[in-house]
Amino acid sequence: MASPAPQKRKERRPVEDGELVKRQKQNNSREPPKDISLQDIGGREEVVDDLLKFMTMPLTHPEVYLHTGVDLPHGVLLHGPPGCGKTMLANAIAREVGLPFIAFSAPSIVSGISGESEMKLRKLFEEAREIAPCLMFMGEIDAITQKRDNTQRDMERRIVAQVLTCMDDLALEKTGGKPVMIIGATNRPDSLDPALRRAGRFDKEIYLGVPDEVGREKILRILCEKLRLIGDFDFKKLAKKTAGFVGADLSALAREAGMVAMRRIYEILGNPSAATDPLEQLDPLYITFPDFLTALTKTQSLAKREGLATVPDVTWADVGALESHKAELQMAIVLPIKKPELFASVGLTAPSGVLLWGPPGCGKTLLAKAIANESGANFINIRGPEFINKHFGELEWAVRHVFSLARASIPCVIFFDELGALAPRHDDSSSEPSSRPVDTLLTELDGLNDCKGIYIVAATNKPDFIDPVILKPGRLDKLWFVDLPNAEGRLEILKILTKKIPLFNVDLRAIAESDRCENFSGADLAVLVREAASLAIQKASLVDIVEVEEAGVSATSVPI
Repeated sequence: MASPAPQKRKERRPVEDGELVKRQKQNNSREPPKDISLQDIGGREEVVDDLLKFMTMPLTHPEVYLHTGVDLPHGVLLHGPPGCGKTMLANAIAREVGLPFIAFSAPSIVSGISGESEMKLRKLFEEAREIAPCLMFMGEIDAITQKRDNTQRDMERRIVAQVLTCMDDLALEKTGGKPVMIIGATNRPDSLDPALRRAGRFDKEIYLGVPDEVGREKILRILCEKLRLIGDFDFKKLAKKTAGFVGADLSALAREAGMVAMRRIYEILGNPSAATDPLEQLDPLYITFPDFLTALTKTQSLAKREGLATVPDVTWADVGALESHKAELQMAIVLPIKKPELFASVGLTAPSGVLLWGPPGCGKTLLAKAIANESGANFINIRGPEFINKHFGELEWAVRHVFSLARASIPCVIFFDELGALAPRHDDSSSEPSSRPVDTLLTELDGLNDCKGIYIVAATNKPDFIDPVILKPGRLDKLWFVDLPNAEGRLEILKILTKKIPLFNVDLRAIAESDRCENFSGADLAVLVREAASLAIQKASLVDIVEVEEAGVSATSVPI
């Protein structure tokens, strides 16, 4: 029997301009989401209240604005780190308002075909005008509205221009008096074209930061509402252990805790292929607090994913010499964190910030890490030059983001290494853009007076190169010089560096007191020990390995 002839493939008919809106209406009812409400938003009460006040009146009673001659607000920009709840908040607001809702992700608009991206935008905004009053949400808006000065392709500039034109066409006189409000969302507000962030387009900007401890507790309670938790579950303790977590991180933590519990319960119930267990056997099974603790080891916070907030493994015992500095820092930062009630009882406040200055390699960074470890605080390490290169063009946002993470990770020590790179001395001839990061840093430092639990430690080799306004009282008001170690200090450092190295016939005191070690920093001594160990390994290749293990690092290995 002959096989049927293959059918001729239909040629794809190009989509007419008018069909796009029609198809979108068929595929999308544009109803607000039904599975998300304001009750699902935890720890954002002030933001929710602010948004509702800003949006409800213009959407429901635009005639009041027309009657009084007041300009109708057109949009609000939500910005904050990934996973902080911008999209979820927009969906919840849409349901609360109860109007048609057009939501799209800006990257989905971008097309490689010339003119198609602009056409998609025009059709979406045309639909918004047709179904007004309505709400529109543009996620990841930075994908299509980058600063035109920084873009290299004409297509990107045209897309930005199209967005601006479309937003301007939403004026009441062009929509028949029916308002369209826009919510934009981005992680990188400073990358947006400035024309987008003016009145008449995005009239209001709201920052959604990393939630604090109280906010995390509220989010955890909402996320765990449907979970079968053990009766005395300690949400407050869990919130304290999740510093630096955003809402998405906490959601991932709850899911992982559920999986941990399932694996544990599986072991209790035995092989699932066996006969079904009676219901009473399931009754005592819960998700426990230890399940969440296990899940914590497998779930990273936003701060840790970005390589910022950590708890260092350096202790006072790892810091050789510098005894006076350790005592001063213990009193200035460690004790206020560990025993705040003691300082409060005598009306004593910790210094706003500490600047450690001195030659390179003298232990400034090591001191800062030890402070965080000894106090149990989170540690955010900002290396000036690397930070500038990583966030070039967005420094003001990056500085604000660091302090936002710190506020969410209390108690927290922020360490600015090579502070002069981030806050250089500038004269009257300095350009305004170059001074903006310094102004942002000053604003954040001044704001710490109202935020307890954040401590600033900075380091520099050249304090004269730092903008003097940073060093005023109330900012970095303690300046401590970290000098090169003397002979006794070098001996102490050598003992710490060699405590895990087997030594044979090595006089560390003689090495420390040697004229050839004069002016050696701690970093120099660390290099010395590594070189000695390398020489010992090289010699090990010429003799029996057993003899080397017994001999260890000998005095003849030390290159002095």
